[in-house]
Amino acid sequence: MARRRKLVVPGAEEGVSAFKAEVMSKEGYSVNPARPDDVKYEVAEELGVPLQRGRNGQLTTEEAGQVGGTIGGAMVREMIRLAQEKLAKRE
Repeated sequence: MARRRKLVVPGAEEGVSAFKAEVMSKEGYSVNPARPDDVKYEVAEELGVPLQRGRNGQLTTEEAGQVGGTIGGAMVREMIRLAQEKLAKRE
């Protein structure tokens, strides 16, 4: 069953997608800025996870977590770096 998570701030999807594209580009992935979610297929291929377009009911939780964790982890690391940078400028 696919989940459709919505961001709390209406209209933030575009900004989050742009941030994902920027972060994953810095991580060395080729990202189409118009379709930043497609980077998950490149990440999956690199990790050896058989992710395909459409339904992926055959994936284990671990496999799906590897792909999402790679992308989400990179985004969280960048958010922390940006927050630390901003805090350092305040002092």
